[in-house]
Amino acid sequence: MTDTPPDRLCADPASPHYDAAVLERGVGVRFKGVEKTNVEEYCVSEGWVRVSAGASKDRYGRPMTIKLKGTVEPYFRDRSESR
Repeated sequence: MTDTPPDRLCADPASPHYDAAVLERGVGVRFKGVEKTNVEEYCVSEGWVRVSAGASKDRYGRPMTIKLKGTVEPYFRDRSESR
């Protein structure tokens, strides 16, 4: 596995951008220089993140999300395993 997170990643198993192996490793996201813990999906090349909007749920029981644009910096949280 590489030391660089993928360009696009989603936490929803129904998404084509879902990758269980990468999510198990632990991915952190800095958005506009601030650590975000509620990111549902991100895309580095397009410069956006989808964050959950509070405790709101859609009609399928999934969290409601808001798309925010800006600088996205994903990283792996467990750097000790990659060395």
